[in-house]
Amino acid sequence: MEKNLEFPDLLRLIDERSTAFRAVVAAAPGLDAQVPTCPGWTLFDLVKHLGGGDRFWAAIVGAGSADAPPAAAVAARAALEVPQEREALLAWLDASTQLLLGALRAAGPESGCWTWWPASQSPQTAGGTARHRVQETAVHTYDAQLAGGDPQPLPVELALDGVEEFLFTVCGTPSAWPHKPTAFDFHAAEGRSWRLTVDGDGARTTRIPAPTAATGQDSDAAGASVHGTASELVLYLYDRIQADSLHVDGDAGLLDLLRAWEPEEK
Repeated sequence: MEKNLEFPDLLRLIDERSTAFRAVVAAAPGLDAQVPTCPGWTLFDLVKHLGGGDRFWAAIVGAGSADAPPAAAVAARAALEVPQEREALLAWLDASTQLLLGALRAAGPESGCWTWWPASQSPQTAGGTARHRVQETAVHTYDAQLAGGDPQPLPVELALDGVEEFLFTVCGTPSAWPHKPTAFDFHAAEGRSWRLTVDGDGARTTRIPAPTAATGQDSDAAGASVHGTASELVLYLYDRIQADSLHVDGDAGLLDLLRAWEPEEK
């Protein structure tokens, strides 16, 4: 079974995607370009959000295990001011990413820290934070590319990890599923598959064998099965593309129930 990305790989991918993000911003005709996947936001707003998030999570990781994010970090994010001029803004964004990477390296993957996902399948550690920030940075890079009219698929190694990271972090919960128990299968064209089971015990994800001609699609076991590239699956899960961009077996209406579900405890 394929292993998760190692901590150094996560740091590398944060750096690589942030570099790609800055390249898009540097080449954009203007910072006032609208971001279709973030309604009401301009490219400038997106830069502020990503850089502010890097600084916020750097402070959280640096604070170690806690029941809440540091008050100073929360206040700094609320009062965030960034340069208006493009070159200075790009330098600020680069510095923001380096602050995050420095905090993650200093802490190490097993160091505890506050996260918003205490009841999920993802750990409350610097490693868990790095894994999630990879996806935040990657998806927002896609957003920026879309604003510039040239969206690109997410890199395969990142996207394969991203499907599982989303299911573990965003979907994982002990809160009871309020509908008939079922399962959702997600099949990446690159050969990796996952099952999200939802029932009275909550939601949990496991890896499953990829479907083959011999095994079929296991349609009887899953209420809905979603097929696409790993990049498409991540972008679907983050609501960047719609289900009709993918191949869905089974009851597609279940996907609407899943998207609308707001568990009491995450």
